[in-house]
Amino acid sequence: MTVLAHRCLLRLAALGLAGLLCGCASTSAPAPGQSGKAELATASDQTAAQKRAEIRMQLAIGYYQQGQYAVALDEIKKALAAEPEKVDAYAMRALIYMAMDERELAEDNFVRALKMAPDNPEVNNNYGSFLCRHGRVAESFKYFDAALAVRNYQSPADAYNNAGNCALKLKDNSTAEKYLLPALKIAPDVPATNANLARIYYERRDYVRAGFFITRLGKLAKMDSLSADVLWLAIRVQHKLGDTGAESAWVTQLRRHHTGSPEYAAYQRGAFDE
Repeated sequence: MTVLAHRCLLRLAALGLAGLLCGCASTSAPAPGQSGKAELATASDQTAAQKRAEIRMQLAIGYYQQGQYAVALDEIKKALAAEPEKVDAYAMRALIYMAMDERELAEDNFVRALKMAPDNPEVNNNYGSFLCRHGRVAESFKYFDAALAVRNYQSPADAYNNAGNCALKLKDNSTAEKYLLPALKIAPDVPATNANLARIYYERRDYVRAGFFITRLGKLAKMDSLSADVLWLAIRVQHKLGDTGAESAWVTQLRRHHTGSPEYAAYQRGAFDE
């Protein structure tokens, strides 16, 4: 699972409460100290069934994070038994099935969640990521854009980055740039965003701009977390810029962490332009 997808998962824990906080206005008589106007529903207005469902959701998320998918699914089942229309339970179950590579079941739960809450940005973003991961890249942008259209979406950088990554799969650098630059503006310290922008500008032969993002990447990322492909990109960028010191530093990281990789073999034969 990507870091972005993991962050999406963590936010799912708050969806049930957030839904309650955004609930319909109460029509009951005003309590002492209240105005005569209708009051917004809050967490204390939860029914016993909703509270049971929320507890089960929290347990499901915990088991999911531990890789105990069967137990997590059982907790989701209990959550839905208590609250059958709980959107985030279907969304959570979709993520669990994604982790289990149960594609049809994952999609079924995403679709059901979106029928119930078509404007939910987290579900749209996660479904877009699901489609992109399984080769349905062109379909995914509809869902990323739907997530980004929600004005109070709390994590738009996730959807921007996911959409940008999908566009790169299509080798559509212009579309990728359109999504990645806003992601950078919102969350400038995400290593993947900087690496992907460096790749776009390297392929355009804008080596100075590519070098800017590679330098930022070197300050942001843990070297052992970078793939051989990204390290090789950094080497090629610095090679084009003629910065032998920076190039050597990146070579050291590639040798240390990916000595048996095709990228290190390419470096050894001097295949900078392949």
